[in-house]
Amino acid sequence: MTALSLGTQHGQARAFIHEAEAPRGVVVLGHGAGGGIAARDLVEAKDVAIAVGLSVALVEQPYRVAGRRSAPPAGHLDLVWMAVVDALRADWFHELPLVVGGRSSGARVACRTAAATGAVGVLCLAFPLQPPQGSRPEARPSRLTELDSVEIDVLVVQGENDRFGMPAAAPHRTVCIVPGDHSLRRGLATAAPDVSEWLQRVVGSRLPRGS
Repeated sequence: MTALSLGTQHGQARAFIHEAEAPRGVVVLGHGAGGGIAARDLVEAKDVAIAVGLSVALVEQPYRVAGRRSAPPAGHLDLVWMAVVDALRADWFHELPLVVGGRSSGARVACRTAAATGAVGVLCLAFPLQPPQGSRPEARPSRLTELDSVEIDVLVVQGENDRFGMPAAAPHRTVCIVPGDHSLRRGLATAAPDVSEWLQRVVGSRLPRGS
């Protein structure tokens, strides 16, 4: 494992790189709003990716590097994410096919920036479809448009009792329902084989130029 400190417009981010032997693609994953890269679902996604020959970078946003738990505005998160992916592409994975993703807030960031990063797929762990608090509809805006705007393949792994809601399957979007809630404390659970197959499919037909 290699740890990198990466300067961005909003402070120092960190990337923890886990390299597969002779990688044929790369997965870059971000953490949730109040959590970190040690979340069980992120760790298990990393392990699944490496097992099928994909290197993985787990990315910490600057606010987490600085020890804060309160996330900055979405625009800040997106700019940092794109800067980190650009830096990793320039110095590490170059033209290898890229899958982006993350858990909860990290999944939202990956969806919003999927086109800008040139990803071939988005892996969403516990996508927070709608805030659970508040009784008025206007207090609970849906984030479905962030999923719907992604034009590449998306895999969502969602706990069956997730209080943030359950996104529906759609063209280019597969939803794997697993035991548990938004925390996904059981990790990928029954979805691990599906994540493995999906990663191989979205990367397999998109080999780097010159390969």
